[in-house]
Amino acid sequence: MFIEAPELSSHASIRHAFFTRQGGVSEGLYASLNGGLGSNDSPERVSDNRERMSAQLGLPADALVSLYQVHSSDVVVVEAPFPLDERPKADAMVTRMPGLMLGIATADCGPILFADPENRVVGAAHAGWKGALGGVVEATVAAMTHLGAARDSIVAVLGPTISQTSYEVGEDLMRRFRAEAPGSERFFAAGRPGHAQFDLPGFILARLTEARIGEAAILGLDTYADAERFYSFRRTTHRGEADYGRLISAIALTP
Repeated sequence: MFIEAPELSSHASIRHAFFTRQGGVSEGLYASLNGGLGSNDSPERVSDNRERMSAQLGLPADALVSLYQVHSSDVVVVEAPFPLDERPKADAMVTRMPGLMLGIATADCGPILFADPENRVVGAAHAGWKGALGGVVEATVAAMTHLGAARDSIVAVLGPTISQTSYEVGEDLMRRFRAEAPGSERFFAAGRPGHAQFDLPGFILARLTEARIGEAAILGLDTYADAERFYSFRRTTHRGEADYGRLISAIALTP
């Protein structure tokens, strides 16, 4: 039902999971572990799925905290659970409070889980191309250090994300990256006329490396290509489907 990264699971003070779409109660397009509060799935089923996720990490149902994600670089410091209808508009969270499960929703964008096990600070970020280009990685690291994390003690892992072979973009996006992130041309490969193939995971990993953290890793799993395990917005679009589920990637400090 979920995937762990050895870079994080080796630390007893950290619990984490990159949940797949398997092991829940949702049906049809949402089958089966849909955690997407913004989907048109039954709210009762989404709630049940999210409770199952919390239970998998040995935490109570209300431990899972989520944001109203807007493809920004904004970061929220979380000190206690908040009502779902009061979710802050942001794309990253950090905390030093044990037992809080920071959950990021994705369906092609990059979910990044951060931890400083020594200083007991964790974070989670949603990084699509807008957030990655806009600085969500750097902002999350800065927020963690503000809570007491040491930059060179932070471990970050990028979870299931759409791969370069699956991610066709227009040349306008390549021009924007060239203007705002000099040297980023290496993350674009030639595609059909007027298009390119963008390496979003590679760009995010480069941003993590440039942030000078202790360790950056990547699972190397393609959401688009693996329909059995992952939801994908782009795959849904190509198939002409009405909606799609959301994957949850979560991290918590042990209580």
